[in-house]
Amino acid sequence: MTSAVSTASPTDGVVLEARGVRKAFPGVQALDGARLAVRKGRLNALLGENGAGKSTLMNILSGVLTADEGDVLLDGEPVAFATTREAQDAGVAIIHQELNLVGELSVAENIFLGREPTGPLGLVDYATMNRRATELMERLATPIDPRRAVRLLSVAKQQVVEIAKAIAFESRVLILDEPTSSLTGAETQALFRLIRQLKADGVGLVYITHRLDELREIADDATVLRDGRFVAETPYAATTPEKLVGLMVGREIGAAEPLPPASDRLALKARNIRLKDADKPGHMRVDGVSLTVNRGEIVGLFGLMGAGRTEMLQTLFGLHPAHGSAEVEIDGEPITIRTPRDAIRAGLALAPEDRKGEGVVLGMGVGQNVSMASLEQIMRLGLLSQAGERRLAEGFIDRLAIKTPSVAQEVRTLSGGNQQKVVLAKWLATGPKVLMLDEPTRGVDIGGKQEIYAVIRKLASEGLGVLMASSEMPETLALSHRVLVVSEGRLTAEFSGAEATEEKLLTAALPDGQPQRVA
Repeated sequence: MTSAVSTASPTDGVVLEARGVRKAFPGVQALDGARLAVRKGRLNALLGENGAGKSTLMNILSGVLTADEGDVLLDGEPVAFATTREAQDAGVAIIHQELNLVGELSVAENIFLGREPTGPLGLVDYATMNRRATELMERLATPIDPRRAVRLLSVAKQQVVEIAKAIAFESRVLILDEPTSSLTGAETQALFRLIRQLKADGVGLVYITHRLDELREIADDATVLRDGRFVAETPYAATTPEKLVGLMVGREIGAAEPLPPASDRLALKARNIRLKDADKPGHMRVDGVSLTVNRGEIVGLFGLMGAGRTEMLQTLFGLHPAHGSAEVEIDGEPITIRTPRDAIRAGLALAPEDRKGEGVVLGMGVGQNVSMASLEQIMRLGLLSQAGERRLAEGFIDRLAIKTPSVAQEVRTLSGGNQQKVVLAKWLATGPKVLMLDEPTRGVDIGGKQEIYAVIRKLASEGLGVLMASSEMPETLALSHRVLVVSEGRLTAEFSGAEATEEKLLTAALPDGQPQRVA
């Protein structure tokens, strides 16, 4: 498979097709000759780094945007959707990563919003609407009470409601944008079963994701965009994740470098980490977990959504003083942590899961963000030294290869991967002995992930202890000297990096997993 080559037949069963699509925004050529073919009963994975043009192309196909140039064909006939309603009426629907539902309305009301069935007097026929909603849910093998308010449903079930809306429109093409980003493993498998059913019913699907490990279960074709241009299309069975990543980033991605050897000297020892659930008296969100991290060691903390990984790191960092506790030693010295300031002074740092909400201030410059947690280093006579801030930031820009025009550049303008590097720089500037990472590559594209992995390995090689919480099994396995598995706030397993497998991690992460230790 080579660049700008299609190895799939362009006409075989094609329902919806984009050819030579161009779209520009002020100062940006978002699409430059992009193309895509969606086939009946097949799923086409649309791949590319952030900024490759995936969302722009999907918005054109679904009527959110119009193309500047190029053609969109439905059943071989040119179409130009001016609105999403036009696209829906033609059988093309999109489910965005941010779901488009009204929380206070019922399931049935959301499904039929704007086209409710009515009775002889023009009033909404709720009995008919609820019955039809029930039929749709039965077709999707997901029993949900049609009268239930959507806000009371899990994200996974809200997605099913969105899919039911699309089916109610008799959609022949369904576009799914990062549909598993907020789902647990079990919910993801349920979505995959639903996708297989939709394919069996003849629906053509487009699936946008950065999680390539998902595609082996559901993808039939793959299309790659880079910098707004079409790069390649191929049957998924004829390629490999490594080849796809190479096409996405424009270079070959080699095998992961081996982990640097870890020291046998303890950096962090934490005993009896506990966190009470403030909303449920008597319930523990973290229940007596103990762990260690050596110098130069990367310890993976794996668990499903809600397992307690984030809460464990936050408790160690002093973010829950009223309800959390732990016995902590850094470099063999007992310390008391009541606040994040205590943790920072002791040598602990935490890069949070919510990068944009908690990790950086998007409207501030790179230098301001990097120095934010270590201002005492750049204070002169009680005043902030801008020269000191610049030197501090420039050092980390070089060290972590942060791509930015200047230290004054607003962080909001950087890619997700470079924003995450700014978060890392901010906490490395505090001089930690142990760096805790919570979902370090969430929202980061493939190329950016590889760069962050390289940074984490380099930090470990320099002797930094790393405790990394991640919900991505391939990431956890690739980066960890040891893996700890958490379920329902308890440690259920510990594996060496050599012994850990996806099957073992998932088994131990399930609520019924039995405690085990593999040396």
